Amino acid sequence: MSLERIRRFLAGQHPPSPFLVIDPAVVTERVREFARELPHSLLFYAVKANPEPAVLRAVLAAGGGFDVAGPAEITACLAEGVAPDRLSYGNPIKKPADIAFAFDRGVREFVTDAASDLAHLAEHAPGASVTVRVLVDAPASATPFGRKFGCSPAEAAGLLRRAAELGLDPAGVAFHVGSQQADPAAWDAGIAAAAKIFAEFPFRRLNLGGGFGVTYRAPVPSLARYSAAIRASLAAHFPAGAPETALEPGRAIVAGAGLIRAEIVLVAQRGEHRWVYLDIGRYNGLAETENEAIPYRVDAGPGERGPVVIAGPTCDGDDVLYQHTPYELPLSLKAGDPVEILDAGAYTASYSSVSFNGIGPLRTYCLD
Repeated sequence: MSLERIRRFLAGQHPPSPFLVIDPAVVTERVREFARELPHSLLFYAVKANPEPAVLRAVLAAGGGFDVAGPAEITACLAEGVAPDRLSYGNPIKKPADIAFAFDRGVREFVTDAASDLAHLAEHAPGASVTVRVLVDAPASATPFGRKFGCSPAEAAGLLRRAAELGLDPAGVAFHVGSQQADPAAWDAGIAAAAKIFAEFPFRRLNLGGGFGVTYRAPVPSLARYSAAIRASLAAHFPAGAPETALEPGRAIVAGAGLIRAEIVLVAQRGEHRWVYLDIGRYNGLAETENEAIPYRVDAGPGERGPVVIAGPTCDGDDVLYQHTPYELPLSLKAGDPVEILDAGAYTASYSSVSFNGIGPLRTYCLD
C-alpha cells in the first residue's frame, strides 16, 4: 500500500509542514493499468497535474507520453530525457512565441480549436500534426471546462480542411468530458460527434482527453468500467473500425500517489460551529476545494469526533475549505496536531501560489 510506504518514509522525520509526499511507484502502476485496460490507446500524461521530475520519470519508465501546456512543461520533460516525439502540446491557448519554442525543440503534435491559432501553427510550426478540439455537452463533472475550449463539429471539419490547405497534417479530433468525471457514459457524446466529423473528413486519431475519476470520499467507477464504456461507444459509432485513440489522464495517474502532511494552526468555537484552521489552504495547495469541488479524505487520528468547518491559514475570507460538505474530526484536536490529506498527488503542489501571505509553494518529497 502506498499510504503505508509513505508513512514508513516519514517515520522519524519531521520536516516543516505542510508538504506533499509522492510515491512514484503508484504512478508507474497507474500508467500500466491504463495500458492494460485500453491497450491500443496512446497515453499522454497531463503534466499540469503534477510536474514533479520523479513523476515524469515514472511515467516515462512505464511507456507513457506527455500532454504539455506550455514552454515550462516542455522544458521539464526534455530535462528528464523525454524525446520530443512523446510530447503533445495540448493547450489550445498559446502564444505564437510558445508555438515556435515548442517546434524549435522538436514538438510536432499540437491541439487547436480556432482559426487564428491554426494560422499561428502554420507560420511557426510548419508541417506539424494538428488535432482539433471539439466542444461536447458531457454530463456534469466536479470541475467542468464550461465553454472555454472547443469548437462545433462543423467548425472542426472546416479547421481540418484548412489545416491541410496550410500544409499542416490534419491528424485528428479531440474532446474532454471535464475533470473528475464520474459517469463512464460521458465519453459517448464526444465519440458520436467525432464519428460525424469522420464521415465528412476522415482522420486517423481520436483524442479522448482525460477526466477519469478518482475516489476521494465518494467512490467512482473503476478504470475497467470506464474503459468498457469507451470501447462500447467506439464500436457503436465506428462500426467499420475506430481511428487510433489517445488519452490525456492527469488526476487518475498521480492523485493516489500523494499524501499531504499538515498541522492544526487553531481551533475556535464560532457560534454553533467549531472551526479548525490548517496550515494549508486554498492558496498553498488545496485550490481544488474551491466550491468544495474535491472533497479530500482528511485523517486527523482517532478519538470521538464532531462536526467542523475546515479553513486555511491565510487572511483571505475565501480561504475556507469545507463549510457545506459535512466533515467530522476529533474533538480533542489542538494547535500543532498533525493532519493527513489523502489522495492529494494531483493539482495540489502545481496549483500553490508563490508567496500569498508570505507562504511559499507546497514542498514536495518523493520516495525512491
